[in-house]
Amino acid sequence: MVLMDLLIRRCCSGVPRELEGVARAEGMEPERFVRRVAEGRIVVPANPAREHRRCAIGEGCTVKVNVNIGTSGSRCDPALEEEKAKAALANGADALMDLSTGGDLVAIRKKILRFDTTVGTVPVYEAVRRAGNAGDVTADLLFQVIREHCRQGVDFLTLHCGVNRQALAALRADQRLMGVVSRGGSFHCAMMMKREEENPLYAEYDYLLEILAEHDVTISLGDGMRPGCLQDAEKLAKSVEYVTLGTLAKRAQAVGVQRMIEGPGHMPLNQVGYNVRMIKEITDHAPLYLLGPLVTDIAPGYDHVVAAIGGAAACLNGADFLCMVSPSEHLALPDVADIVEGTRVAKIAAHVGDTVRKHEGWRMEREVQMAEARHELDWDEQFRLALYGDHARKIHERDGETETCSMCGDLCAVKMVNELFGTAAKDKGERK
Repeated sequence: MVLMDLLIRRCCSGVPRELEGVARAEGMEPERFVRRVAEGRIVVPANPAREHRRCAIGEGCTVKVNVNIGTSGSRCDPALEEEKAKAALANGADALMDLSTGGDLVAIRKKILRFDTTVGTVPVYEAVRRAGNAGDVTADLLFQVIREHCRQGVDFLTLHCGVNRQALAALRADQRLMGVVSRGGSFHCAMMMKREEENPLYAEYDYLLEILAEHDVTISLGDGMRPGCLQDAEKLAKSVEYVTLGTLAKRAQAVGVQRMIEGPGHMPLNQVGYNVRMIKEITDHAPLYLLGPLVTDIAPGYDHVVAAIGGAAACLNGADFLCMVSPSEHLALPDVADIVEGTRVAKIAAHVGDTVRKHEGWRMEREVQMAEARHELDWDEQFRLALYGDHARKIHERDGETETCSMCGDLCAVKMVNELFGTAAKDKGERK
């Protein structure tokens, strides 16, 4: 391993200047913040090849939201993906992932990398497109694509290093109804089965870390064996992968490569906390990045809501980074409206997570101010404080200008109690 001027190593010897503002934005003293980066409990994915707004993910930080965009083989419109990226960022996304599989992948990625935000990719998608099918992807091709993504300025890469022959054996021994639903996971299974060889990302993990260290790129250890339905939640393969990811996470940390862990897929709500805590323990409390978890399988069209329920429960137990699920999950490639709705719901789940991640986080100033504004029936202040105030205003005003909401009207409990106890504000500018 060639020793590079990696962020983790610089955090071991002081406070890098570029992290001072990031730390304070998270409400932490810089010294404490960088100590957590050095320990691997916080990551700040930031490829030195590209300047952009930094995003801190991990212990003590606010819960962040990633939004997946990207073309497909059946619907390839790069301009639409740019529009979706803009919509995601305008509605609070902290990071973008380009998952494009159709069209000029290099050119599309170049456009996404122009945005002032953290960007991730899944290099095996491009490797499969170049090879023609998953079974023909060679180790050389896969590592070549990984290098190209690093050189182009990608900040974090999802790499399915834990989909190894041991995980494949577990999948066969304890068969699942849905098999493998991770696209990257299925590609690596196909590669191993056709060649009867180990996954190169696992077999040559040290070489992979050298590439990532050369560019100071963060590895997101992919959950290729995540369950794809509730019926598979207790099957063996995911747990085998968890243990492997724990070992790989420690090896990355030891050489100064920042790492995140992905997981855990579809599972009943009462299993979310246990799985999150287990992953955290196995991986030395590495930042946890998850899609969902999805806690029911029978709500297509509302999977963004299902994921938000699972995501909030996951944050309560230590998850750090939520991947937006759109209303079109399992149904179609998202359009702009899907991205807006999915991003907003994911941000709400992230905020709910923030209210419980810190001691009495629900007493944060914004929550207190909203309670006061509701007490005073100060609608303008409520809309100012709301996560998506314009949307709230449109709903309130659709029945015309009213002092109370149109549901209660003249029977408003808040107005009545304020008058009974003399607790109404003298004017809307007053704050108690």
